[in-house]
Amino acid sequence: MRARFATIIFSIVSLAVAALPASASERYFSTKATHAIIVDDASGVVLYDKNADVPIPPASMSKLMTVAVVFDALQRGQISLDTEFYVSEEAWRLGGSKMFVLVDTTIAVRDLLKGMIVASGNDACLVVAQNLTAPMVGRIDDESQLADQAEFVALMNQKAAEWGLDDSSFANPTGLPDPGQRMSPQDLARLARHIIHTYPEYSEFFRLPEFTWSDITQQNRNPLITGFDGAEGMKTGHTEEAGFGVVGSAMVDGQRRIMVLAGLSSMNERASEANRIMGLAFSEFDTRKFFSAGDAVGQAEVFMGQSDTVSLIVRNDVSYTMHRRKLAGARAELVYIGPLKAPLDANQQVALLRVELPGEEAQEYPLFTGEEVRGVGLFGKLAEGARALLTPPSAADIE
Repeated sequence: MRARFATIIFSIVSLAVAALPASASERYFSTKATHAIIVDDASGVVLYDKNADVPIPPASMSKLMTVAVVFDALQRGQISLDTEFYVSEEAWRLGGSKMFVLVDTTIAVRDLLKGMIVASGNDACLVVAQNLTAPMVGRIDDESQLADQAEFVALMNQKAAEWGLDDSSFANPTGLPDPGQRMSPQDLARLARHIIHTYPEYSEFFRLPEFTWSDITQQNRNPLITGFDGAEGMKTGHTEEAGFGVVGSAMVDGQRRIMVLAGLSSMNERASEANRIMGLAFSEFDTRKFFSAGDAVGQAEVFMGQSDTVSLIVRNDVSYTMHRRKLAGARAELVYIGPLKAPLDANQQVALLRVELPGEEAQEYPLFTGEEVRGVGLFGKLAEGARALLTPPSAADIE
């Protein structure tokens, strides 16, 4: 009898969702990029990671931080898209990729944003840096009224700390080579996600295919804009030190993925890898909801109750976003100490749903009774006792 009692007390009911794959640690695909990350935008789940937490020279991909600081100032009401920023001789002379600003003129913030995002203009970034932290922002008509770019860089680092970009440091607003200019691909993905969710009203700037300023038309350098249906930008970068990189975002069938690639060898390789990896971000990964909040996921046995079983309800969605092969290998168990003894109230926590996926730590969800179960009363108890006495033990109950 003691063996039978222990078996009942520690009952575990298994619900097989699917069979385990042959190898839970299989590497599903690779990339030529030296550093890479793919993130599911809705959940923030990292789907693919290759050296993504290593701070690297971000080149012009760090212009996303300059852009984000401008978006933050817009949201705070410090400036508007129509605010005019003054162009210094220093900004006009700055080398590298250019918007082709003209010295001693003013340019609206909306056009400077296009110059930074589409044309990757270093000159546009310096105009922003010298104006945004100046005391008379938006009312400057002389170069002596401009702020030093170091004040803007300090603001970049302050915002990076606020936004959780722990592997980032900034020395300039442009991304030009500097030992103090570092961002991890993971932080670039975090920053892209922050921009998407915090400043959605400015998303159109990242989808522009081209921009014209000073009678010079420049194409958006992000290869996803013309190469991938559903692409939303965001920024490219290149220096000899950093190689070729890209931060990309795309929406397909209501799902958005964010991707960062860095350390590629050429513009052509960046274009082909960006489009290939973004395609895999959707074809290889999926979101699967196994149960919705309020679903009955199974039943538990009940002892001395007017019902022999009670339904078990999960209060939260049981949903995962990951590689399709991992999702195919999911298993779930109902775990409870049973049979449960009546009476039972409705909405009483009595069990757990344990979900296991290949290579992942098991997750547990509390389960609650779906209905009240009353006790059987005196005569019911006598009948239950008699039935227990007259039922012979099974072979499994005998040691």
